[in-house]
Amino acid sequence: MKKILFPVLLLFITVAAVQAQKYSAGPQVLSFHSLVDGTDQPYGLYLPRNFDENKAYPFVVMLHGAGSNHRLALRRVFGRSNAAGENDVDASLYFPQWDDVPYIVATPLARGTMGYQGVAEKDVWDMIADVKRRFKTDENRTYLTGLSMGGGGTLWIGLTRPDFWAAIAPVCPAPPEGTEIYLPNAAQLPTRFSQGGADPVVPPASVDKWVEGFKKTGTHVEYEVYPGVGHDSWVKAYADGRIFKWFDQYKRDPDPKKVTFATGQMKYSKSFWVEVLALLPGKTGRIEAEIKGNNSVNVVTENLEAFRILPSRHLKTGADLTLTVNGKKRMLKNFKGTETVLVADKGAATEVPAFTRSGRQAGPMTEVTSDRHIYVYGTLDSPDRDETDRRRKIAEAAADWSYYRGEFLGRVMVFPRVLADRELTPNDYDNSNLVLFGTEKTNSAIARYADKLPFKFSGDTTGLLAYIFPTEKNLLLINSGLPYWQLADILKGDPHLRILRNPSRAAVLSGYGDWVYYRNGKVISGYFGNRWEIRPEDRSALEAAGLLK
Repeated sequence: MKKILFPVLLLFITVAAVQAQKYSAGPQVLSFHSLVDGTDQPYGLYLPRNFDENKAYPFVVMLHGAGSNHRLALRRVFGRSNAAGENDVDASLYFPQWDDVPYIVATPLARGTMGYQGVAEKDVWDMIADVKRRFKTDENRTYLTGLSMGGGGTLWIGLTRPDFWAAIAPVCPAPPEGTEIYLPNAAQLPTRFSQGGADPVVPPASVDKWVEGFKKTGTHVEYEVYPGVGHDSWVKAYADGRIFKWFDQYKRDPDPKKVTFATGQMKYSKSFWVEVLALLPGKTGRIEAEIKGNNSVNVVTENLEAFRILPSRHLKTGADLTLTVNGKKRMLKNFKGTETVLVADKGAATEVPAFTRSGRQAGPMTEVTSDRHIYVYGTLDSPDRDETDRRRKIAEAAADWSYYRGEFLGRVMVFPRVLADRELTPNDYDNSNLVLFGTEKTNSAIARYADKLPFKFSGDTTGLLAYIFPTEKNLLLINSGLPYWQLADILKGDPHLRILRNPSRAAVLSGYGDWVYYRNGKVISGYFGNRWEIRPEDRSALEAAGLLK
């Protein structure tokens, strides 16, 4: 009996200790456990003076710039720059005094300097979840700001999840490529831009374009330009904690009557009471939905196959819902908020088993390395020691995110595992995306799924095939032939901002979609359909390449 009671008592004491944990007011550093690579990730945190754990506080997320960190970001947002003659290394060692504000503030490390997409983006959301687990925050007074790379992250994270934020404030923003397709999502997002008029890093003209784009959506926009100021416009933008006074003005409306939402990935599929269920692959989808009263909604879509209207305070469940979709009326009887609306049809289905590209299992290829993942080399064909070493080194090269990039950029702190196929466990298959090198004849993990995979590869060492495909719970990235980083970087955009993105070799797959094949100087690439099928427009090229089973 004692053997049973002791572990139960120990568990009770542990849980009670966690619940009773007290936090000090002021600046500090906490951490959350990241499932991406099993590491603890730090973040800066500010709790207001006389913090009351029973009170829900407004919440600000602050994103640091390139070459910076979570500790400096916490100083910056409160208007505390480095002391005279002090470098960033020394300034990171302590928190100076600053005026109290009645806000909870959190600043992620987000792995260092790699922008705010992929793993870093996941870290931001994991940090937010950790803060909300520990403390009560006001759901309608949550704000986002950041400087330089973090200003770009503010645009990316703000626009891809526009229904989460009450307002955003990018400072000298350097957004990643592709952010512009999410610009329509600013319609419900009050925004303040800040920019140095003599910024040599982020040209004022580029920020001017973003400001004009935001204004066209109809949202409230403020734009402060500081004449003669260079890239350090954050000194003025955050002086004396003034950003908190600006945030004080705004409160999120959780149920607006009109929603405009654009997306290029199923990873970003919801805004307020509108949910995208299926995009036309490779296209930017858009939906505008407006409640007209009496359980009636007018909807206009572009590049969507299916969507869903969710319950809101303006839409009554149990009553009939009248929808006008692209000018055509239809009725949802006994509206539940779970119905699937097919854009091309007149009716609605209650289930969507056909749409298998959704959420975490959507792609494109770069999404495999945006979450928990393992790099796997093959030993199925019993290679000799030299060949095994060669294969392992390819997987290790793919997994090397943390190489030194100089004093300013430093290292990116991402540490995924590298395993032989025979070392994978059932938990690995259940809980991780897998980057698999080889073919079904050389890698048992590829062989495991061979009957479901759409492509075959002869093992030609002069060619390159890479593609994404779903398992029961996760995603595979299969690379046969040459390593995928032999491909050319085809993304367009400002070249000097490339240093701000994911430094892993998988970043080169950006722009190629769900699959890519290279041989003899020719590249073909494309997307799967919404049921992971080969699309008709791609079939002839894939057949000519001999890739289809």
